[in-house]
Amino acid sequence: MDHTIVHFEIPAEDPERAARFYRELFGWDVGRFEGSAAGGIEYWMVRTVPTNPEGMPIRPGVNGGLMRRMYPGQPPVNYINVEDVDEYVRKAEKLGAKTLMGKSPVPGMGWFAQLNDTEGNLFAVWQTDPQAGEVAAAGQGRGDAKR
Repeated sequence: MDHTIVHFEIPAEDPERAARFYRELFGWDVGRFEGSAAGGIEYWMVRTVPTNPEGMPIRPGVNGGLMRRMYPGQPPVNYINVEDVDEYVRKAEKLGAKTLMGKSPVPGMGWFAQLNDTEGNLFAVWQTDPQAGEVAAAGQGRGDAKR
């Protein structure tokens, strides 16, 4: 497996203004994610390259998201593809990383965790798992934010 960036997130004070900015500047397809309000997080999908019906890029490139800023100074974050979130969180911590948000599900899509590297930079690890929400519903729940 390539451990490459597979998703990014951009925080914004005004997501509609930010969406308009990126649409006009780069021609990105930015649209509010249906059902995002139900999950309590206002979320916008950002497509920098076209996708297939499953939402996967059809040519090289990375798509991402845009969301309302959740805390002052919240930086953008890159999500890196891994085989197992738990394994890579442990490995990163042994190398000096600090876990900010433990393993958390994105129902029907996968798992992620957010960490700071040894230089204080925010990054996330991502594991694709279409059953992530089912496992969470069975009692694993979201990780605790440690910001």
